[in-house]
Amino acid sequence: MRRSLATQVALVTTLVAVLSVIVAGAIAVPLARQAAERQAQQSLQRQADVVADTVERSAEAGRELRLPRLRAQLQAQGIVLRLVPQGGTAQVMLTPAEIQRLQATGRLSTTRRIDGARWLVEARVLGADQTLVLQQPVATARGAVGEGLLIQRLLLALLMGLGIGASAGILLARRLAKPLQRSSQAAQRLATGARDVRLEPEGAREVAELADALNQLAAALEVSEGRQRDFLLSVSHELRTPLTAVKGYAEALADGVVPADEVAHTGATVLDESRRLERLVSDLLDLARFGAQDLRLDLSEVDLAALVRDAGTVWSDRAERVGVEYRVEAPDPSILLRTDPTRLRQIIDNLSENALRVTPSGAPIVLALRREPGTVIVEVRDGGPGLTPDDLVVAFQPAALFTRYKGVRKVGSGVGLALVGTLATRLGGIAEAGTAPEGGARFAVRLPASLDVGTQHAGVSTR
Repeated sequence: MRRSLATQVALVTTLVAVLSVIVAGAIAVPLARQAAERQAQQSLQRQADVVADTVERSAEAGRELRLPRLRAQLQAQGIVLRLVPQGGTAQVMLTPAEIQRLQATGRLSTTRRIDGARWLVEARVLGADQTLVLQQPVATARGAVGEGLLIQRLLLALLMGLGIGASAGILLARRLAKPLQRSSQAAQRLATGARDVRLEPEGAREVAELADALNQLAAALEVSEGRQRDFLLSVSHELRTPLTAVKGYAEALADGVVPADEVAHTGATVLDESRRLERLVSDLLDLARFGAQDLRLDLSEVDLAALVRDAGTVWSDRAERVGVEYRVEAPDPSILLRTDPTRLRQIIDNLSENALRVTPSGAPIVLALRREPGTVIVEVRDGGPGLTPDDLVVAFQPAALFTRYKGVRKVGSGVGLALVGTLATRLGGIAEAGTAPEGGARFAVRLPASLDVGTQHAGVSTR
């Protein structure tokens, strides 16, 4: 009886685990592919912006554009570059509505089926006589942003879940078999008219202990899945900003469009962004290997005004490409604070990325630094659509705004603002959300003039 019952319970729970993994895989794999395609489209958009900027700068400076070299660089990534005359966009099979939208806005992002395969298409109007078109097969683009690795990790996580579910089923079968057998025997005795049947405390205790063990297992699984999800989101979100900056400046250097007196400054910017990239990769690997609950801090005395102006240099270039004015409001005197400059720059980059995503052409973004009694404030304000009072309450919760505005406006991965809130707390401050005088949203981080982070004390010095 005990062996038969244990076998049945184990089979049922294993079957449930298998079905759950199949359903989860059927849902998660298409979602992963869609996410990879969205990221690939964003990557091609950035490529088109950089190439368009390179072509226009070369024309303005009167330099000859090394088009074959540029084509070869893009071809290595599976990207086809076309420069077609105005009115010749039919060569890339754009519909009349798409051509009209391209002519009205100067840019177009779409997909097209060519020879039975789906292609990503990015078009940019160059002056009055040419249109730049970049095309890339969707399959190639998704592979370039790591779709295969993402799906492999997803399937690995599902297989791990299946193994844990089957193990839990076997454990459940063994733990339940004995008390259920006793209950069955008691029921049989009652059916035969016995009056001395009673519930044994040992059986009730075993059932309660089993329930507690299952609850702990479910909680551990939920935490583990949450960490894996957050890690994958963090990889794509956190690496995007420095990679985009490094790539843009490097291509400008390679194509010779950077004036000679600016080469040293551009090289220094690329080096700084590369170092930030190296630090981010190191932290993400720590999370992957050790399941770290926290990120380390490297405290030093930081000139916040200089840090803000350096960040503004990078973001103003990116904003200018899409017609957005990016301003920096920082005091001339230095504001010295003992903090982690890399983490603070992460906060600025996440807030700037968020603002640039929703701010329309012609509207402003402001990166501001100011001091109030006992507090230093770093904030990013934008002229975008803004947030409702309900949005402000949940702004720093993971994926809260992503869920509300997906399909309504441009959204990111849903992890950027959550990272800002976490980093602000880790630096001893708080993150705030509100309404900006520019008409959009305002996100700020308040850092106390006297920081006490963990067991390390970080104070403020001024000069």
